[in-house]
Order: sequence, then C-alpha cells, then structure tokens
Amino acid sequence: MTLMDAPKFDPTREKRRTMIVRLSAAGVVVLIVAWWLVAGRPVDWPWNWDHYWFGRIEANQFLSAIEANDLQKAYGVWLHDKNWQQHPQKYGTYPFNRFTGDWGPTSPDNEYGPIRSHHIALIGHYGNGVLIAILINGRKSDALNLAYDPKTGQLSFAPPGVSLYLGP
Repeated sequence: MTLMDAPKFDPTREKRRTMIVRLSAAGVVVLIVAWWLVAGRPVDWPWNWDHYWFGRIEANQFLSAIEANDLQKAYGVWLHDKNWQQHPQKYGTYPFNRFTGDWGPTSPDNEYGPIRSHHIALIGHYGNGVLIAILINGRKSDALNLAYDPKTGQLSFAPPGVSLYLGP
C-alpha cells in the first residue's frame, strides 16, 4: 500500500478512539484518588499509601481487641501471628505475660487506664515503617504512638523520643 492508497479518514472511528482514551484516563485518575482517600489522605508517594492503610487496619484491630479485653487476640495482632499459642517460645523477647502487664486494664504500667475508645489522629512515615498517633479514651493530647512495620506486619512501641506532633 502506498501513501496515495491510504484508507479514508473515518471521523466516527476517531471520535470513538478519543472517547475510549479519555474515559480510560479518567478511570485511572478516579482509582488513584479513591486509593488515596482509602489510605487516609497521606502526604507521601503513592507506593507508600498501602503502608498507611494496612497500619491503620492493624492498629484498629489491635485496639478494638484491647477495648473488648481480648488480650490473646490483641497479642496475635501485635505479633501478626494468629496462631502464636502454638509456638510461644518464638516470641520470648516480648512474652504474653509482659504484654498483659503492659496492656491489661488493671496494669500499673498502663498509663491510660482501661482502654474504652480510640481515635487514630495521625499517621506518618518513619524510616522503613509507619508511626501511628492514637488518642485513647477521648484525650486531646498525649497520644499513644505505635510503630507498624510493613514488611512483617507487626506493631510495636514507637522508638524512645519519637512521636508525631499533633499540634498545640
């Protein structure tokens, strides 16, 4: 086929092609905005948004179990291991007895008292993990800061001296 034998221009086909491209681009933009909203509107690169989302889910599951006084389930969420009772020796660095002492409702180490409610105030990236600032029992300040490791799915206490600033 030579240049002079080119097919005749079809405006209907071109209009359909343009519409498909525009709708596909709009669909991608809608998916990205929806992903950003579900992740909690983080101000970070898109490839980190799921870290915020999974960290929020783990923290909510953990604190919901603490509120229900289901410490065994909460310990499983903390370690990201539902079957931790089958191999407790694997978690010798933070055993269940110590966990109960830190998170139990009558524990002297629990500075929040019995945890009845929680609100995730802020989530931010820190190193390879995510820091989560949680307001306990309706407090407006002195948030509980937890760290979430996206590689292992485990929760832990935030490093000493590291916390998210919630404002004045």
